[in-house]
Amino acid sequence: MDNSAEMLTIEAIKSLKARYFRTMDGKDWTGLAEIFAPDLIADFREATPERNEAMLIHGAEPYLAMLAPMLDAVVTVHHGHMPEIHVEDADHASGIWAMEDWLWPGEGSALPFRWLHGWGHYHERYRRIDGTWRIASIRLTRLRVEQG
Repeated sequence: MDNSAEMLTIEAIKSLKARYFRTMDGKDWTGLAEIFAPDLIADFREATPERNEAMLIHGAEPYLAMLAPMLDAVVTVHHGHMPEIHVEDADHASGIWAMEDWLWPGEGSALPFRWLHGWGHYHERYRRIDGTWRIASIRLTRLRVEQG
């Protein structure tokens, strides 16, 4: 892969991650589904103050079936920063993103806090499927969580 193709791939993956944050915060579950590979591995076991083994989910459909009802009544703001993207070949890449998020549960939310502010990293693998980059695996690790 030449430098130009590599840079285009990196920009496509940055755009993919921007859509992830926008669709998540906008509660656009259909748009969010288009970002993931069907065989997604979503590992959010270390995304909460206490490790939660139930937060390792295989498949985009089961992941979204869990996520949408949990976050529908929650205002969220996600920011991704300083991407480190490694292009492996024309159809595979990996990346690490520094992240910060805020969550404010509303009426009807089952989340056990009034607000949450977190910092950490997304560790991801990407795969190009039918010419479109998708998130094939996503893992969130947190450095710090504050909640009230």
